[in-house]
Amino acid sequence: MEWGMVNRLAQLIQPDGHALFLPIDHGYFQGPTRKLEEPGKTIAPLLPYADALFVTRGVLRSSVPPDNSKPVILRVSGGTSVVGGDLANEGITTSMEEAIRLNASAVGTSVFVGSDYEKESLLNLAKLVDDGERYGIPVMAVTAVGKELEKREARYLALACRIAAELGARVVKTYWCEDFERVTGGCPVPVVMAGGPQVDTELEVFEFIHDGIQKGSIGVNLGRNIWQSDFPVAMIKAIRAIVHQNATPKEAQKIYDSEKGSKAKK
Repeated sequence: MEWGMVNRLAQLIQPDGHALFLPIDHGYFQGPTRKLEEPGKTIAPLLPYADALFVTRGVLRSSVPPDNSKPVILRVSGGTSVVGGDLANEGITTSMEEAIRLNASAVGTSVFVGSDYEKESLLNLAKLVDDGERYGIPVMAVTAVGKELEKREARYLALACRIAAELGARVVKTYWCEDFERVTGGCPVPVVMAGGPQVDTELEVFEFIHDGIQKGSIGVNLGRNIWQSDFPVAMIKAIRAIVHQNATPKEAQKIYDSEKGSKAKK
C-alpha cells in the first residue's frame, strides 16, 4: 500500500484500530435536517470527540473552520432528493481533484445494491476507487438502502458490503443488524456502523453499538443519534467510550447521565 494511502487511513482509524466518524452530510438529499439547519453551530462542541467528519464540499467550505484539525471524509455522490423519483439514482458530484484541493483524508459514495440503479452506483464506486488509488485517497462505500428500510438485515448487508470491498472500497459504512457478525465476517475491509434500528432510549443505542463492536466493526459513523440528541456532547462522549475504551452499554449510560447532569446544572 502506498505511503499516502496508509497515512490517510491512519488519520481516520486510530492507533487502537477503532474510529468514530461524525457524518453531517444529510442535507445533500434531505435539505435542512432537524438540528442540522446550521451545521457549523451543531458540530462546534462535538468536533473534539470525533475522529473524522463526513461532509459535503459545500458545507465544508461554508461551515467548517479551515483550521479544524479533524480529518475530512468528503461525500462525493448525490444528485437526488427525498422529493425526487428514486434516491438510488445518484451520480458522482465531486471530482478527486476537488478532494485533493480540500485536503480530504478519504471520499465517500453510496451504493444501492438490489435497486434499479445497482449497476450505476457500483460503477460509480469502481471509477472512484480507480481515481482514489491513483492519488492515494481511500474510498468509503456507504451501503445505502434508500427508502427500503426492510433491507437492513444481515443477508443483504453482508452481500452489499462484500461487493463494495471487492470493488476496492478501503472502508465500508453499513447498518447494524441482528447477526452482525455475518456482515463483518464476510467483509475483508474495515466496517463502520451507521444507524441501527429505530430505538426509544440512549441505552438501546449504546447496546447496538457495543454489539457491533464486539462482532467485528471498527467503530461508528453516527450522526442523528448524536446531534439530534437533547444532550449531544453527552451522547458523543458515551459513544466514544464504547468505541475507544471498550465501555459496556451500562458504563456508557453512566457517562451520558453524568454529562447530561453537568450540562443541566449550567
